[in-house]
Amino acid sequence: MCGIVGLFLKNPALRDELGARFATMLAGMADRGPDSAGLAVFHDPVSEPDCKLTLFAARPEHDWNAVGGALAAALGATPDIEVRSNHAVLRMAGTASRAVAWLAANRPDIRVMGYGRLIEVFKDKGLPDEIAARFRVGEMGGTHAIGHTRMATESAVTTEHSHPFIAADDVCLVHNGSLSNHNRLRLWLRRRGLDFESDNDTEVAARYFAHRLDEGASLKEAMEAGLQDLDGFYTFAVGTADGFAVLRDAFACKPAVLAENDDWVAMASEFRSLADLPGVNEAKIWEPEPSTVYMWSLEGRS
Repeated sequence: MCGIVGLFLKNPALRDELGARFATMLAGMADRGPDSAGLAVFHDPVSEPDCKLTLFAARPEHDWNAVGGALAAALGATPDIEVRSNHAVLRMAGTASRAVAWLAANRPDIRVMGYGRLIEVFKDKGLPDEIAARFRVGEMGGTHAIGHTRMATESAVTTEHSHPFIAADDVCLVHNGSLSNHNRLRLWLRRRGLDFESDNDTEVAARYFAHRLDEGASLKEAMEAGLQDLDGFYTFAVGTADGFAVLRDAFACKPAVLAENDDWVAMASEFRSLADLPGVNEAKIWEPEPSTVYMWSLEGRS
């Protein structure tokens, strides 16, 4: 089942409201995904050459200062740490890839949820409104966010199986549907050097897009390639540094609704998650076409 939502604020005057608006949208998908939820918010960018990482530890009382001290000793950069429940957002000098590699080699108890210059990723078990409250989503401003509510059908109810899945710096993916060839694709991607943290089919899609982007494809080209290589029924929403994209498979049997006006563009698995957006009654509302990539960015729709 599952539900996905996305909100992109074109009007800068509304961006302080992003978190509050988005939390309401996420809660609207509770019936489609009651066991866990997650979201990626694009906001509060760090300056180059700094990076942001969102980390997860199973124990809420985790000693994040010790993690920061170990990273500083190993990489020569002391992170600024903001704790949100069992997650922490670290801002530090240097590239995200160095910190991610060090954590993988030295702190397997820490899971990297997201990385880049803007993105923060939060996900956990529980109802969507509980997740939004736990991570204080309503306090967040920003330009855009995507989220997912999960009803586990193919893997366990765990935080690591929840969406979004990171695909590259400031690129992540949420997915409603099921991929039929994810095990074969996982092996194909492993032979090309990609690692996996779960058996979730959505992580395979995220890693697939990461691979295509690393080969030099644009996001649109990567998603169009996915129409050939990803078998199954799906709606994808992908968040990037400057916008988001939506894609349905050729059969388009998974529900999806798009809405757009001069102030924002939003998508959801069902209209009820769009119903409280300001001006929705005057917005253009439509069902996205099959096999068509829809993209919006700070520079406009493409």
